[in-house]
Amino acid sequence: MTTTREAAAQTAGRPSPRDRILAAAATLFYVEGINATGVELIADTAEVSKRTLYKYFPSKTELVKQYLVFLLDGVSDPRSGGGDDPRERLLALFTVKGRRDGPLRGCPFHNAAVEAASAMPEVAEFVHVQKRAFAEAIIDLCRDCGVEEPSLLGRQIALIYEGAAALSTSLDDDDPWTLAKTTVEMLLDQA
Repeated sequence: MTTTREAAAQTAGRPSPRDRILAAAATLFYVEGINATGVELIADTAEVSKRTLYKYFPSKTELVKQYLVFLLDGVSDPRSGGGDDPRERLLALFTVKGRRDGPLRGCPFHNAAVEAASAMPEVAEFVHVQKRAFAEAIIDLCRDCGVEEPSLLGRQIALIYEGAAALSTSLDDDDPWTLAKTTVEMLLDQA
């Protein structure tokens, strides 16, 4: 049931309470970490009550899962972007999109898997499914490139991608992405 205040905010062009909660969670989980961020802080940041937060997300585990789904809405499938050339689409994965304020925090899916490993097994499984789907998309692009062993090369490229994401986070530096792109170019040339 929508309160009068919530209805007035929605008609004034303000995002819905659910969207505000997800946006707050996306920022706080990414910057502060999932375990370090309490639902009270998320509710305060989203300008909703804890009761409203729990109306939309009955548990923190459900909020984390929906946060990851929310992030997927902004991520395109590597098979569908970057033009018609599958090689260019693969290489586009390693293009640095521009530095954001603050330190690099890495892949939010990886971060969620690490933080949720024992406390939120449903979140960890969700991440596993998404990471496998991402690797399959890379394998499909390798197949589209006409390489002899697309499964092997695709898994190698996925590994390089994950390594670049982790190392750039650890070093707070974009250089691993440049090196990873050069490595993938060499692998594609040799394939």
